[in-house]
Amino acid sequence: MNDSVLTSVLLPIALAIIMLGLGLTLTVADFARVLRMPKAVLIALGTQVILLPLICFGLVTLFDLEPALAAGMMLLAASPGGTTANLFSHLAGGDVALNVSLTAVNSVLAVITLPIVVNLSLDHFLGEGQIGLQPAKMLQVFAIVLVPVGIGMLLRNRWPGFAERMTRPVKLGSILVLALVIFAAIYTERANVLDYIAAVGVVALLLNVLSLGIGYVVPKLARLGEPQAIACSMEIGIHNATLALTIALSPALLDNSQMSIPVAVYGIVMFFPTAAFAYYLGRRRTVQWAGSSA
Repeated sequence: MNDSVLTSVLLPIALAIIMLGLGLTLTVADFARVLRMPKAVLIALGTQVILLPLICFGLVTLFDLEPALAAGMMLLAASPGGTTANLFSHLAGGDVALNVSLTAVNSVLAVITLPIVVNLSLDHFLGEGQIGLQPAKMLQVFAIVLVPVGIGMLLRNRWPGFAERMTRPVKLGSILVLALVIFAAIYTERANVLDYIAAVGVVALLLNVLSLGIGYVVPKLARLGEPQAIACSMEIGIHNATLALTIALSPALLDNSQMSIPVAVYGIVMFFPTAAFAYYLGRRRTVQWAGSSA
């Protein structure tokens, strides 16, 4: 993709706004909470950082995706949970405080884990000589992910009232930004978009469904409570698509519009299974609560 205002300026700004919005919802206590629930955090992060990329690798290999599309799916799988997970977790009756802590820790951890997964994927699928996320580019990922979060946390600490008032507008703006970014990614590859959607649609859907299911089952097997299992499921099942799109499209990072297509498709299809699963879990918890209080 040629350098453009969209990919070099607007997309990083959009991501910065979204990460600023995340920072507006965070406090130091959200990170400290990790020490009080280490089991839940380790299980969720272990599933997301290790198990999920392996599952995604199996899917792209099974469906024999084109190399760039396969690498795009791996980029998505390596991306941290999105802030939308908090909303779905709330609707399903999950432990939203755990979601907030997981998103905070995972966003920091992804600065290290995401480049590792992406570079290994580029080498495997696109061959030697492919330029990936080298140290200088990793610093850029660090800047666009963590600097806005830090600014948001600072604003919340200094001016909590302002941060509270801005949280909802920023969230609504984030949804709009994600929709525009997805449209831009698809428009860029409009000549081949139908073929790409046909190729990656099923894989993106399966990744979402499997992520939600495994994110719920593994914590339950580890004897975590229902609210914690729901929180883990939503955190693992929903990814920061805007971050993945920024990395794929930015001329300063990967500059590969093909790699953005799986992320864009996932950003659309993931809402349907996630909403259905959240509704089912929330409905079941309501029925169980009513039965136990009868």
